[in-house]
Amino acid sequence: MKKRFIIGFLGFIGLMGNSFAQNGFNMPYSQFGIGISEQPYNLPMVTRMGGVVQTRSGKNYINPFNPASYGSIQKESFVFDMGAGIQMTTLSDNDKRMKDADGNISYLMVGFPVTDWMKVAGGLMPYSATDYESVAIGTGPGYDTVKNFYNGTGGTSQLFIGSSFNLLGNGLEGRRLQVGFNINYLTGRIERGRSYQFLHTDTTYFMNKYYYKETKISNFLFDLGVQYWEPLGEKYTLGVGLTYKPYRKCNVNDKAVIYTASDTIYPLSGNSPKFTSTLEQDHTIGIGVSLERNKRWLVAADASFAGWSGLKYTEGSSNPILGDDAFQAGPWSRYALGIEKIGSMDASSYWGRISLSLGAHLEQGAMRLYLQGKEQVVNEWGAGLGVTLPMRKGQSLLTLSVGYSRLGNKDLLQRETLTFGISVSTCERWFVKRKYN
Repeated sequence: MKKRFIIGFLGFIGLMGNSFAQNGFNMPYSQFGIGISEQPYNLPMVTRMGGVVQTRSGKNYINPFNPASYGSIQKESFVFDMGAGIQMTTLSDNDKRMKDADGNISYLMVGFPVTDWMKVAGGLMPYSATDYESVAIGTGPGYDTVKNFYNGTGGTSQLFIGSSFNLLGNGLEGRRLQVGFNINYLTGRIERGRSYQFLHTDTTYFMNKYYYKETKISNFLFDLGVQYWEPLGEKYTLGVGLTYKPYRKCNVNDKAVIYTASDTIYPLSGNSPKFTSTLEQDHTIGIGVSLERNKRWLVAADASFAGWSGLKYTEGSSNPILGDDAFQAGPWSRYALGIEKIGSMDASSYWGRISLSLGAHLEQGAMRLYLQGKEQVVNEWGAGLGVTLPMRKGQSLLTLSVGYSRLGNKDLLQRETLTFGISVSTCERWFVKRKYN
């Protein structure tokens, strides 16, 4: 038990550090908004089913994407869930190709019962990442060639705590109804810079200029969830999952400065470099259905919809510090389909207790950008598969997963990501008083 606490504490420190540190990738798409989303595909539990989350629930793992799932944690149990991953990314367009790789802790989560009908879970996981560096060459009237440098680092993490209530049933069989909620705290810092360097020109009239902006995020978000299971005869069980994220507008703190080698352009003398910007989360609805047969096979499908993807950032400065943000708010939707061969805890052989799964997902409007006078819709699709190995008579799980995703296209910029994940979910009976010593 001491080892688990030490591992968990070190992982917590590592995740918090990841919010403020460069993660090693060059991700040009992360220059928009508060960075590129790290969810939900960073979890091996999600990757192995291709992105299905609405109806996922179990006694020995935690699904934070539908808080109603915590109701499946059994009484007298304590669940500790930890995951890590390695990402191999390829960026390409019609002319060039670049590869990169990185690895880190994906998440830390715990769950336990408070009463027979109330369960609690909490944890920490990445929410978004910003890491880019690029150079562009341009010319303009009245001067020679100018070199533009763009860079950004940082990210945000999500600390959450939630609860689920068993309104009908209190096990893993029969008719069940669970409802739950999450309170999510986003924290992080993003630093962005831009500079102009004039080439072959008289610096008396054209001086190099430097821009710097820092965004600090510290906000609360909320989401609700419902899960319901209905037996259909002796062989089948129908599951339904629903989630809802309400609209929320939050303030974030920005600080910016624009300067040359000899003078500060922004802020003007006597003014503060700080200003307030906003983040907006639109109403987001998710629905999922699953069909289980003989506790051996499971098919599940999800669909989610929102006015736009993720959190929309609006700079509070009257004059954009780094130029106009190309991000455009527009309809977003995500679809996922997964299938699983469920291992049987009563199987006579170990191979019979192993679970195998695979699935695929599609995001439409994962990012919408207004570039060169027209809207560019950036979609994403991907697939994943995994194997879940039971440990200690099936109470704890080791999950290995591999996922592939493609964001964008080569006419704009295409990002292909291959993710290898591993997670350990331990389910211990901590609250049982022994009758015999």
